[in-house]
Amino acid sequence: MTEQTRPAPAEIRAFRAENPKMRERDVAAQLKISEAALVAAEVGISAIRIDAGAIKLLERVADLGEVMALSRNENAVHEKIGVYENISTGMHNAIVLGENIDLRIFPSRWAHAFAVTKKDGDTERLSLQYFDKTGSAVHKIHLRPASNVEAYHRIVAELKLADQSQEFAEAEASFSSDEGGNVTQEELRDNWSRLTDTHEFFGMLKRLKIGRQAAVRSVGDDYAWKLDNTATAEMMQASVKSGLPIMCFVANSGIVQIHSGPIFNIQPIGPWLNILDETFHLHLRRDRVAETWAVRKPTKDGHVTSLEAYDADGNMIIQFFGKRKEGSDERAEWRGIMESLPRAASVAA
Repeated sequence: MTEQTRPAPAEIRAFRAENPKMRERDVAAQLKISEAALVAAEVGISAIRIDAGAIKLLERVADLGEVMALSRNENAVHEKIGVYENISTGMHNAIVLGENIDLRIFPSRWAHAFAVTKKDGDTERLSLQYFDKTGSAVHKIHLRPASNVEAYHRIVAELKLADQSQEFAEAEASFSSDEGGNVTQEELRDNWSRLTDTHEFFGMLKRLKIGRQAAVRSVGDDYAWKLDNTATAEMMQASVKSGLPIMCFVANSGIVQIHSGPIFNIQPIGPWLNILDETFHLHLRRDRVAETWAVRKPTKDGHVTSLEAYDADGNMIIQFFGKRKEGSDERAEWRGIMESLPRAASVAA
């Protein structure tokens, strides 16, 4: 197998067998294939191709009972243990609004899916895994001891595709740079000042044709100020100490997964900053955080403040808010934490 030649499914399996302790994403990176191609190589062995429709999944997923829901991007992994409940679906988006599992789903981005069985000693670990057209993972559902295994096998049988090939062809990823737009700071600030809800922010960026990071960098430090990259860990520690409930958002092209509530157990391990709580696990690559910002947005309930971490390509890795109810002011404790975080020593021009 040369560097220019795409490995065949058998070669992928052979490489995995030779490197049993290597993480799947690292195997895929080493072989220069997508994670979905790695899974596809196991079709007929430990994987089954299933319909990738998010709506079809959401019509059935509550039957699984307690599971672990996992969504990630390149630099953050967000895991929640709970049940899928309070599900509503539409043509362009879907919502899961459970006590523990809280998701915003964009079904058009879900392109490939597999039911996967892994052997762990005498134990079978079952999961449903969904990928976008580039083969990047969008969402995974891992069964737990309390899950309904019969329901899992019924869902897999109902969603199984006729095509059970091991070959996989990714679509090329399209990389859009963070648009600077032709908007002046005055125009940006005027639009920003007229926000009445945080959900209007994306629409404002789209209307002004400016990328999120570019907007944050240029709006002015009464609305956004650059923090030291230690700020995320400091915010977590302060939130644990105060018992303050927070919201943590991790997103990719097809989903946003949200934790709402207090956090308890923070564990830095190597480059990873981890939250290891009973029903919430977060794994954040601290070394991939290029910029951290405190961002203030006006709403009809007064301004709200978020912490946002970006990678070197300008993609937002993770976002945090203080938990609050619609119609309520931002908690003073959260605002105090955000305003006391260390600011960046120098701000790039």
